[in-house]
Amino acid sequence: MKLKSVEEIIPQIRVVLRLDLDLPFFENKIIDDSRLLKSLPTIKLLLEKNCKILIIGHRGRPAGIEDKYTLRPVYLELMSLLEPNGENLIESVFVPEINFEQIDQALAVNNIVFLENIRFWLGEEENSSDFLSPLSSFCQAYVNDAFAVAHRTHASITLWQHLPSFYGLSFLDEYNHLDSLRNPLRPLTLILGGAKEDKLKHLDKLIPHCDHILIGGKLPQLLSLKDSKIIPAVLTSDTFDIDEESIAKFTDIINSSKTIIWAGAMGFYENEKYRKGTEKIASAIAATNAYKVIAGGDTSASVSNLNLKDRFDFICSGGGVLLEFLVNQNLPAWSN
Repeated sequence: MKLKSVEEIIPQIRVVLRLDLDLPFFENKIIDDSRLLKSLPTIKLLLEKNCKILIIGHRGRPAGIEDKYTLRPVYLELMSLLEPNGENLIESVFVPEINFEQIDQALAVNNIVFLENIRFWLGEEENSSDFLSPLSSFCQAYVNDAFAVAHRTHASITLWQHLPSFYGLSFLDEYNHLDSLRNPLRPLTLILGGAKEDKLKHLDKLIPHCDHILIGGKLPQLLSLKDSKIIPAVLTSDTFDIDEESIAKFTDIINSSKTIIWAGAMGFYENEKYRKGTEKIASAIAATNAYKVIAGGDTSASVSNLNLKDRFDFICSGGGVLLEFLVNQNLPAWSN
């Protein structure tokens, strides 16, 4: 499928830019800003074209408006990356509510308008056709640079139905890299971890694509499907990490693999006491000659903390989208 690049956008127009803003936090601090770094080239390209940019995105899974999920710290982090020396050359503003008249006025006087967490309002996850469609009255294009949520049928992802649509440089890079997984070298080992149960949603459909599926994190407690290819870890007594025997078993399988896809930490990685499983598995994967893909912000953050990012062939921004792509390549983010 041919996706139109942001490079094709004409200059001096207003652009709605969907970014992946769901950064990993610990104790109210951003612990990895890789997702922002990946979108800097797209933002800078639009600024060079003298476009006005309305940035939209989400953080976490809030139940309505919850201050702990505000995007304000992400906005401040982004502006510090765009203006590392504090030059204040880019006029920007953070808008805390969806008020289309206010957004229109803000775009008139700012280079970047950054909207609060789009999931604070029901219309986003309900994919309401009316929720964001008013943007088409004063914006001329939509750019999606949030590959991590390309599998979500949400209003900010399907906005291509209301505006001429293009795709960011990071989005296109990820899309092109995933093509290599259509015909992978075998054996292919998929490693799933973390705490999000939706990673198991398509497990039955993933079995034909994989030779081994290793399950860690909280997922062994949520797993109901049984198959000879599925190997769940045994957790430590406090359930916050995988045990030594599981680490050894997983390492043996990793060492025999030619393609490895890893999505999700093996334990409660945010706490230093429960990092052993993740660190051992990360080091084992990095040491192989397999084609190695990691997916998801938390997984990426753990690999970054171990200074192993350069040992991986590709870093996909989202675990969920990678798994959806493997089983269903027609995702909601693809414009017709």
